[in-house]
Amino acid sequence: MDSHRHALAFAFVALATVIGTAHAAPTFVNGIVIPGNTGDKFGDSVNDGRVGFFSDLYFDPRRNEWWGLSDRGPGGGTLNYDTRVQRFTIDINPVTGAISNFKVVDTIKFVDGASTFNGKAPNPTNVLGRAFDPEGFVINPRNGNFLVSDEYGPSLYEFNRAGQLVKTYATPTNVIPRNSVSNVPNFAGDGGNTAGKRTNRGFEGLAVTPDGKYAFAMLQSPMLDEGGAAQTGLFTRIVKFDTETGLAVGQYAYKMDRTGQGQGISSLVAINDHELLVLERNNRGVGIGATLETADKAVYRIDISGAEDVSSIALPASGGAMPPGFDAVLKGVKFLDLDANTLAALGNKSPEKWEGLTIGPRLASGEFLLLGGTDNDYSVTQNAGGDQFDVYLRFTDADPYASSIQCPLGSLIGCFLTSDVSKFVELTSDYSLLPGVLHAYLVSAADLGNYVLPVPEPGTLLLLGAGLGALGYMRRRRYGDAASITSRI
Repeated sequence: MDSHRHALAFAFVALATVIGTAHAAPTFVNGIVIPGNTGDKFGDSVNDGRVGFFSDLYFDPRRNEWWGLSDRGPGGGTLNYDTRVQRFTIDINPVTGAISNFKVVDTIKFVDGASTFNGKAPNPTNVLGRAFDPEGFVINPRNGNFLVSDEYGPSLYEFNRAGQLVKTYATPTNVIPRNSVSNVPNFAGDGGNTAGKRTNRGFEGLAVTPDGKYAFAMLQSPMLDEGGAAQTGLFTRIVKFDTETGLAVGQYAYKMDRTGQGQGISSLVAINDHELLVLERNNRGVGIGATLETADKAVYRIDISGAEDVSSIALPASGGAMPPGFDAVLKGVKFLDLDANTLAALGNKSPEKWEGLTIGPRLASGEFLLLGGTDNDYSVTQNAGGDQFDVYLRFTDADPYASSIQCPLGSLIGCFLTSDVSKFVELTSDYSLLPGVLHAYLVSAADLGNYVLPVPEPGTLLLLGAGLGALGYMRRRRYGDAASITSRI
């Protein structure tokens, strides 16, 4: 793009952003807490059944399906765990948008042939194998397949609807964690690595364009060689993949708000083929092992149309300005403050890990439902020997984790204080496992602006027609009896 065209395009984008700031922020409706011992279709045991909330959320408007992604398991990469995604239902009030009645209705494990993708860290460390730490989830509208991003690789995989691997995307060499001299990768940790993504900071966010042609996978924070090692860098990368070829076709720079406090991005949502929502957060708040103060979780609207491809250059490690001639994506004003609304059930404190975000259905009012969700780390911790413990918190305490109690898995006998493992205590009814949290927001069509629904694959067009007929019936029924919409299949 020549300089004149680039300046003109960027001016239009900037103007659109300024105009967009005049709109009201999304309106908080309500939130629900989901018990930490909720099970999936395999049961409720910690290492194969207890639901992991929510590394990502996705609403499929063509099938009226909600999906919640679980991460690598409660062992933190040290124990076997078959990675999976949960399909769930929630009730939505057609007038207010209030949500209720969360229920898991199906669980899909990720497999390659007869082998499951496992949450355990790669061993040997230079071979990725089927080690998998899923963090981003969308559905490819072209074929209905699952696209899932991973932190270990970082990787992007495509699975059919039974969870079977059908495609592995080609990760660009520059983001692979490696020693820049020997080019030997370490996928399990930062040891020996001098370039590429930081450990546990791989492809965290994932979005797909409405036509399904491209997928965007976003690193959680700056790479080792771009200020990640020293935690001085502010720029992380969005990688654009062609879903047909599986190849990366571009990379774009995103500037984070700050360094430190575990700052990074947790979710990516496509509005159209060039505008996206980014959930950016620190690691403060109510969580397992987290520092409480001060939570800072926000959603921004970004536009990549005026940004140059940075595949061939290094991003500034010092946090300084981008190189001349290379603009980062346009980052608008804060779209949503996730800390602005809290729940009494959590002592009116903000959760640490807001990680899921998705645009839900359009309601009778014309507004869209926006759903945010938290990752609760299964409400489990473990010691150096690999022994796991349930973590119970009392949310009315000033710092719930500091006063938390740990118990042997599935038992209320032998519990002890997290702050003093030698002090055994009796667990009382005012303690509970850390729940999963869902927040519902209403967003006007004007505020969402230029939102494009995913285009269905050809095989679902007839089903879509039938679904629209059913939707028309439901809308007529709403006005007759004001019954709740049940977002179920």
